[in-house]
Amino acid sequence: MQFERRGDHRRNEKLEALLGEINTLLGSVEEQAIQEYERNRHPLLLLVGNPRSGTTLFMQWLASLGCFSYPTNLLSRFYGAPYIGAKIQLMLTKHDFNNEIFDFNPQVPFASRLGKTKGALAPNEFWYFWRRFFPYGDIQYLDEDGLGKVDSIGFLRELGAIEAAFEQPLAMKGHIINWNIPFIDQLLDKVLFVDIRRNPFYVIQSLLHARLDYYGDLCAWHSYKPPEYSFLKDFDPYEQVAGQVYYIKEAVDKGFRSIDENRKLIIDYDKFCNSPEKEFHEIFNKLKAQGYNNKFEYTGEKKFKPAQKVKLSADEVDRVIRAYKKFSGEDIAP
Repeated sequence: MQFERRGDHRRNEKLEALLGEINTLLGSVEEQAIQEYERNRHPLLLLVGNPRSGTTLFMQWLASLGCFSYPTNLLSRFYGAPYIGAKIQLMLTKHDFNNEIFDFNPQVPFASRLGKTKGALAPNEFWYFWRRFFPYGDIQYLDEDGLGKVDSIGFLRELGAIEAAFEQPLAMKGHIINWNIPFIDQLLDKVLFVDIRRNPFYVIQSLLHARLDYYGDLCAWHSYKPPEYSFLKDFDPYEQVAGQVYYIKEAVDKGFRSIDENRKLIIDYDKFCNSPEKEFHEIFNKLKAQGYNNKFEYTGEKKFKPAQKVKLSADEVDRVIRAYKKFSGEDIAP
């Protein structure tokens, strides 16, 4: 069954067509412009793991610190030519003369809706960029044949070019590669995989609400589809989402087992909210172990208020707890 997006979640077809035309026109110029770059020089900070786990807040926090570059809503418009897009962004913002072009707000608000942010310089998920290089279909997993079709050279060149344009390490969401983490680990010389872990109950609750917000129907699948979707789709919505969250965690755990300790970091959502500065130092200790020695003083938020409010009915809470226990054997009572 096909479900239609609701309200402002619907695609703007005219915008999609315009962006497609612009990126096609810029594509050949971009290809020439990035030839001098082979890969990223600094570690790429790559967020993986479950959606609705505080990853957007985490990206907004990183953006506010000023020590990482990141895909912005403005840059996302240039998914086919991000190096050129980065130069345009710098021209319009950092190097604008007396705000005579646009008065872009450099402050990144800590607000979002289903991972979507507002503001030209707010973090963007950048999924169109990823899909340029990785031939994902309906399921976000590539087998050996699919991995053989990845444009690895183009992907690495673009990462290197974006990093060079902003002259800072790049941080971005990479949940789309949850099931191919070892491949990315082998591909990148320098990378830090970061997984934000939140009580699965709140992740499931948030994904259930996302289904209603996005489609107006609890039966409509939202976000990533693991390979196990083939049988999860036949379950009720509560078991679908519980299985989705469980199998994403399992995929990341499996991927992390083959990765060097200096290239991975698991961050507890509650601990991050309580003391983001501590996690800041954990991140930079990992980056230092990979040769990145720039020292930054922490100037960010002292703490965040964790979103830990139960919004489901007592019956729904029970259904969520039982559903997750069916897959994991764990009790996730809030």
